[in-house]
Amino acid sequence: MSTLRVLIVGDIVGKPGREVCLKLIPELRRDKDIQFVIANGENIAGGSSITPDTIKDLFKASSDVITLGDHTFRKKESVEVLQKDARVIRPANYPAGTPGVGFNIIKSHGVQIGIINLLGRVFMEPMDCPFQTVRNILSEIKDKTPIIFVDMHAEATSEKVAMGWFLDGKVSCVYGTHTHIQTSDERILPKGTAYITDVGMTGPYHSVIGREIEPVLYKFLTGLPSKYDVATEDVRLSGAIVDVDMETGKALHIERVHEYLNRV
Repeated sequence: MSTLRVLIVGDIVGKPGREVCLKLIPELRRDKDIQFVIANGENIAGGSSITPDTIKDLFKASSDVITLGDHTFRKKESVEVLQKDARVIRPANYPAGTPGVGFNIIKSHGVQIGIINLLGRVFMEPMDCPFQTVRNILSEIKDKTPIIFVDMHAEATSEKVAMGWFLDGKVSCVYGTHTHIQTSDERILPKGTAYITDVGMTGPYHSVIGREIEPVLYKFLTGLPSKYDVATEDVRLSGAIVDVDMETGKALHIERVHEYLNRV
């Protein structure tokens, strides 16, 4: 049996998140025999959206594909990135005509790997139905590769869990992003799909989900607006490693990853 080992890197926040990726992703590739890396980069540019330079940092850190989320278009430079590089994938259920692609198939180690990005709708901005969207995508790519990873960028845990069950046996892995808090429910579903509700945040943990603590507390205590700068301390990488049977596309194993910047 030939196995593909994939590293998923959770929401990367700002410069601290990019720096930890530059150091730790190459080390993890070497130490854990990682063959493919999918990183969520929707918060890499000052904590929100993407730019050409910040995207270059993630590819320099040995990422193969970058998925995004609800902050994709917060910076105008994001459109340029999405129009030029199909390795950067925005959610597929944005309206028709939105710049960029919502899924792609990348060849690596002699196999085709499908990556699909979706946005949830519960407690988030209205989008096309992610369930119908992914069903249509699978009808298009199912004959091209059995190895498919789905980044479900969503607020509600129920919506993420529902997507896991909806896609069980149809894709290799469904993993959640967006909430920046790693969950401990990683498992292989009955029909062979790896699942975890949220792979967590890659960035500063002395923070409120990546932002300086005091401005966030001020907003909670007063209700008044405040500028949320990216924090800088206690930087870590969070994600998951998934082993997939290259022939069937079924997941064999999933484990959480949580690494400190200063690895011993």
